[in-house]
Amino acid sequence: MRVVIAGSSGLIGTSLVASMRAAGHEVLRLVRRKAVAPDERGWDPYAGRIDDGTFDGVDAVINLCGAGIGDKRWDDARKQVLHDSRIVPAEVLSAACVEHGVPTLVSSSGAHFYGDTGSRLADEDAPGGHTYMSRLTQDWEAATSVAQEGGVRVVLMRTAVVISPSGGVFGRLKPVFQFFLGGKLGTGEQFFPWVSLDDIVSAYRFVVEHEDIRGPVNVAGPAPVTNSEFTKAVGTALGRPTPWVVPAFALKALLGGEMAQELLLSGPGLTPKALESHGFHFLHPTLPAALNAAVA
Repeated sequence: MRVVIAGSSGLIGTSLVASMRAAGHEVLRLVRRKAVAPDERGWDPYAGRIDDGTFDGVDAVINLCGAGIGDKRWDDARKQVLHDSRIVPAEVLSAACVEHGVPTLVSSSGAHFYGDTGSRLADEDAPGGHTYMSRLTQDWEAATSVAQEGGVRVVLMRTAVVISPSGGVFGRLKPVFQFFLGGKLGTGEQFFPWVSLDDIVSAYRFVVEHEDIRGPVNVAGPAPVTNSEFTKAVGTALGRPTPWVVPAFALKALLGGEMAQELLLSGPGLTPKALESHGFHFLHPTLPAALNAAVA
């Protein structure tokens, strides 16, 4: 297949490009500068500009664009960045798929679609939440409406936190735990959805290759855990005790109340119903398996 990937330079994108090529697919990377390599095509989503010929003979577009939700403290300016970096590329790529007859659009979304599910697990049929991140994620998915209405097969990847050997959440937590400072956040009873880097990359390739999959897809490990269970598992994988508790008030003072509450003190419990019903095989079906692979 001939596949265009936007956001190919990030943690997931870099691995996905390699995986798609290893599977025999041709990959073109959208870059926000002048294209210099043979596999690059330039674009400026905010100006609505994409190099001519980018979508010629393309079978699928994968959209990985979106600024990191935990990279900076949320203020009005940061929230605008989070919004625009998701909505604008999704709208531009949706319209391009319709205009150029691209049959498939796989667009990133997030586990925060569901908000805080409490003690409940959510499959793809569960309703959306009402938090800031929930509304942002719902708007993100709605930005693909032009493609959906134009007959494009749209897959919305509601992704969990990625466990990776380098970078991502685990990369940030690893030195904290290695210095014996690891501990649960707040009560620790909140869900902490996770997925290994290998499995999220395989999931993207899987939905591209399986034309009967469309709509929302939860991309999370099939064994949900709470924050307390996650903390213990990380400690075990790194050979460190995890006796500490980081109180909610400290997290809110550090990050701001809204950011701390939505990203660390609450969370959705996800089940990957759509993937499993289509026969997807998780390389790392449990959190210890994912963490051990990352440590190794």
